[in-house]
Amino acid sequence: MKRATYILLIVISVIALDQITKYLIATALSPADSIEIFPFLHIVSVRNTGAAFGSFRNLGSNFFIIISVIAIIFVITLLMKRTYNSTGLSLVLGGAIGNLIDRIFYGKVVDFIDFSVGNFHWPAFNVADSSLTIGIMVIFLTSLLKK
Repeated sequence: MKRATYILLIVISVIALDQITKYLIATALSPADSIEIFPFLHIVSVRNTGAAFGSFRNLGSNFFIIISVIAIIFVITLLMKRTYNSTGLSLVLGGAIGNLIDRIFYGKVVDFIDFSVGNFHWPAFNVADSSLTIGIMVIFLTSLLKK
């Protein structure tokens, strides 16, 4: 498979899975609902107007849209330069676009995966956030292993 097709397949898959899951959550659950999958994993319905974990909410949606567009352009540039792992960058790109779509159309991002271990409770996140995190980890690990 050609590199561009591979990249496009990953990006489109991440965006589609992200948007479909967010739509299902937004239409099926109210913010008060919580579905227990396992004792440490719940499905919830949270609207995040801020950045990661709801931080910097006071900066507004337009700020995050601009930052997202800049980040997307940066990642595309890195993909064109072939300096980092294409799989990792494709995951980051798909995640960034998935959350950007929410910000443009709704002014907030739908988060729904609620994870906890004992007393430690991680803020809710979504497929795009997971893709971003996994992509960054892939880039970091492959860069580290190259050295």
